[in-house]
Amino acid sequence: MRSRTAWTCLVIAATLVSACVEVVVEDTTTSSAPEATTTTEATATSTTSAPTTTTTAGTTTTVAASTTTTGSGGLPGEPIEFGPAAGDTVAVVGVAHDDVLNLRAVPGANQDILEGIPPLADSLTARGNTRQLANSFWIEVDYADTQGWVNLRYIAYLGDTDDITAAIVEQLGETPIEETMEELGMLVAESVAGNPSADIVMSVAPTIGPIAEVTFDITGFEDDSVRGGRFHVFGQAGDDGFTLEAVEATPFCARGVDDGACV
Repeated sequence: MRSRTAWTCLVIAATLVSACVEVVVEDTTTSSAPEATTTTEATATSTTSAPTTTTTAGTTTTVAASTTTTGSGGLPGEPIEFGPAAGDTVAVVGVAHDDVLNLRAVPGANQDILEGIPPLADSLTARGNTRQLANSFWIEVDYADTQGWVNLRYIAYLGDTDDITAAIVEQLGETPIEETMEELGMLVAESVAGNPSADIVMSVAPTIGPIAEVTFDITGFEDDSVRGGRFHVFGQAGDDGFTLEAVEATPFCARGVDDGACV
């Protein structure tokens, strides 16, 4: 059964009981750079032995050290019954507007990049395969006719979008006004996140017009159903800055969606 009330209460309370916390590392790449910005996982998932040197009659031959540890099936990590089922449609979440999510040839943040997936992509098709590495989970997906692997931290099901303006104004105690749309959006996002460990990124940069807009993604909710949400903030420009007009919220669902609500 869907529950609009549950999602609204989530926004107001911003306090969730921890049930399942994924331990992962980032795998996003700034659009101007071809490589991943985080290499922590390379150490956690690779075994490197020292090179060996053989000298024969004045000739020195160096044998390169092995840098990749593979699990069953010839892929890094181990298969695990976890994550989206084969055929499920999932979306990219928690990636900044000037960044991309790397689609990699095999699981791991140090593997070859096949594509850069935009931060609002919402039509990835899961293939039902998940690999667990030392610090992360990776799922196999199809995107734009390319098959590859993405970090599960940046993947979720999207629930239905609701207007939560009244709940935000009630929580803040007044209709907020900020000098810029970015500041207004961040104020809304921080009021929802509550938990300082939650990750907040601007997934759509501000656009200024008769009604200004900006979008923030929040991930890292300590819940096994709702992982976070996307908050589309509208503002009205005035002499004192931008006054909040509306907030639309789309929940990020971890396990799936039933009638538009997280299950």
